[in-house]
Amino acid sequence: MSFDAEWAQHKAAVLAQQSPAMRLNHVPADASTTGSPAGSLVAGAQSINGNANLLIEIAALLHEGRPDGDASTMARAPRAHADVSAQALRFARFADDQFKDTINLFAALATKLKTTGTGFAQVDDSTARNFLDNILDGGQYVKPESK
Repeated sequence: MSFDAEWAQHKAAVLAQQSPAMRLNHVPADASTTGSPAGSLVAGAQSINGNANLLIEIAALLHEGRPDGDASTMARAPRAHADVSAQALRFARFADDQFKDTINLFAALATKLKTTGTGFAQVDDSTARNFLDNILDGGQYVKPESK
């Protein structure tokens, strides 16, 4: 069976199991559909900062479970053949590089989210300030008994 045929088969199986609110590879055009992701995205400073904190926690957990530096010592010469030792060392360096890149990516994303959360709070604060200024400038006080 070719890859394209197998992919089409898996895609058809997934499409058959989907609910109307779940779509594959696209957002429904109708935002009024119940459970539709269109129009339901809400961002707030609290959720943005919460996600940034979650990324930092993931990075910390990954760092705690980092690869052991001595894991490849058993594959070094003279315990193993020189070719095996070279390949084990090459893989250990590659894995360490990928691990550090992943940790740095999570930390960078968390920093960007924190910056976004701060900017969002500043925009939200200025919007509230403008609203209050407009009320104070253009509003009229009406006594409760005059309503």
